[in-house]
Order: sequence, then structure tokens, then C-alpha cells
Amino acid sequence: MEKYNLKIEDIDYNKLLNREPIIVNNIKTQEYLKNKKILISGGCGSIGSEIVKQLLNLEINNLIIIDNSECGTFELKNEVFEKYKNNQVKFYLLDILDSYRLNQIFNSEKPEIVYHCAAYKHVPIMEDNPWESIKVNIIGTKNIADISITYKVEKFLMISTDKAVNPTNVMGASKRVSEIYINNLNRQSYTQFITTRFGNVLGSSGSVIPTFIKQINKYKKIEITHKDIIRYFMTIPEAAQLVLYASTIGKKGQILMFDMGEPVKIYDLAQNIIKNYTNNDIQINIIGLRAGEKLYEELLCNGENTLETDNKYIKISKHNEEIDYDIFLENYNNMIQNYKYLNSTEIKSKLKQLVPEYKISY
Repeated sequence: MEKYNLKIEDIDYNKLLNREPIIVNNIKTQEYLKNKKILISGGCGSIGSEIVKQLLNLEINNLIIIDNSECGTFELKNEVFEKYKNNQVKFYLLDILDSYRLNQIFNSEKPEIVYHCAAYKHVPIMEDNPWESIKVNIIGTKNIADISITYKVEKFLMISTDKAVNPTNVMGASKRVSEIYINNLNRQSYTQFITTRFGNVLGSSGSVIPTFIKQINKYKKIEITHKDIIRYFMTIPEAAQLVLYASTIGKKGQILMFDMGEPVKIYDLAQNIIKNYTNNDIQINIIGLRAGEKLYEELLCNGENTLETDNKYIKISKHNEEIDYDIFLENYNNMIQNYKYLNSTEIKSKLKQLVPEYKISY
């Protein structure tokens, strides 16, 4: 029986997506960021590390990387030194739940721009472990956002997700809570808090293409949850360059959404991989939707529409719905103080109080 040894670098993403790659003129980004001191949380993850590499390619060297992965930190630090011959970049191994250490780093480094990439993102894992979504996606974001105000960070850009829109899962609801929380901070802060929303990133850790490759190599089959499930996709470099450009043009309180082209059927994606990279001897098995999983994702919440920017790939969400921040903050503080003592169902109910459009999956 033929064995496959497909690798992630074998895959031509643009061929799979059937579109031209997104290219952004980096001159404006470079001009804005060239003299800034920049901190990236989750800087060793898929998006964070690509942001680091693109900044270094733009000869922006004054970077502070924080991450809780020892192996990820080791690998990125070596790559930065070996490939870019750069020993100016500073690496800190820490958890964003550690407010004391975060304060020390912000106090000593005085970052001007923060890209907040650190988060838990896998829907079924967070559905089973909602406490971790509260800890990392909500309290971790609060820690680094509040400390950014203390040290007068100029701009704070949070990476969010299309799963935060009318969420049907804990992960998406937790990201929507943090979108609302940082937008509330704009009411009284010098720091400009901005959110970016985009969909699935091809090739990121644990995403669909690496998963398919493992299944092909090991089992000669691909598993998908539903034949009609569709998702928006872009590549890691596309996402990172749009995040950098969004931080250049973004203003206080804005949610910036990326135009990811037409959504793609996961089933078609699987078929294309089989057709182009195997001998057509791979089965596709339909296993059923997982808890909290949607057939399709959205980029706009209820009561939102869009405005254009000077970049055709980036749009501004325009809010038509007012949020009562006093009530929100009362429920928010109650949840983060008591979540440890709640069961899974109770945590979901607390998230529902904060995000009324959240459709709970039990």
C-alpha cells in the first residue's frame, strides 16, 4: 500500500483558494512603524511569528516578543538570529495571566504599539474547557490591555475572529467579550484600542490543511464535519500584512474586518488536495458537526454594517447598536471573579449575559 509523505510546504495555497495572493503596499506600514517600540503577545504562534518576520523584513528591529511556549520561543529566537542576523529582538517567556511580570516588562521596555495575538482558538477544545477561555482569552486580554493604559501605549491592536460574530461556541463568545471590553477602554484612555477580525488562516497550527496532511499521511483518509460547511480563508503572510496595515490606518474604537474573498467549501478543499497531491486513493469521511460549530461564519455582528478604507481588503465595522457598558462591566467583573467555581453550563450562561446573541451549545 502506497504511503504518503506530504509536507505543509508542498501545498500551493493560492491554487487551493483559486485566487491571486493579497499584496499590500508596505511603504505606509514601514513609515508608521519604523521608529516604534513594538510588543507582540503570542509572538511565537502562527500569526505572531509572521508579524515578527514581516517587521524584520521592513527593517523594524525594536521588537519585544512575549509567549508562554518555551519551544516556540527557542525556535523563533534561533530563526531571528540565524536568518535575520538580529540580536536586538527581546524575548520574554511568560504567561499573560501574570500581571506582575507583565508590569515589569512594560515598565522596563515602554512599548508604543502592542499586537495582542495570544489566545486559545480551537473551538472543540474550548467547548470542553470553557474555564481556559475565560482565563486566557478574557482575563489575559484584560491584563495586557489594562497595563497598556498604565504605560500609555499608543495603539493596542487585538486579533479577533469571525467566530466572535453571533457566536455559537465558547471560544467565539470569549473573543466577543474581549472585543467589547477593549472598546469600553477607549472611553477613558489615551491608548487607542483597535480590533481586527478575520477567518481561518491556512497553515496555522492545528488548522485544516496541516490536519488533512496528517490524516492523509497516517490514515489515507480525510475527515470533515459536514459536506456543506464553508469557511473564509487567507494565508499566514496575507493575514499578518493586513494586521500590520490595519494598525497603521486604524483609529480608536474601530473593528477592522478583512475581505477574505469568497468562502470555500471544506469538502472542495479536501477534494482539491486529493486531486493535486495524491493518486486519488484517499477517502473523505463525513463525521458530523462538533459542538458549537457553524456551517458558515460571519464577519458582521447584529447591528453592524461597513465603511470603506483606503485599502480594498480592509473594511470598518460601523456600530448601530449601543452597548450599556455599566451593565456589561458589572456582569463581566462578576464572571471573572467567580468563573473558577462555576460548572461548564454556568460559565456559558455568564457568557450569554455578556453577549446576548451567543447561541449556547450544550
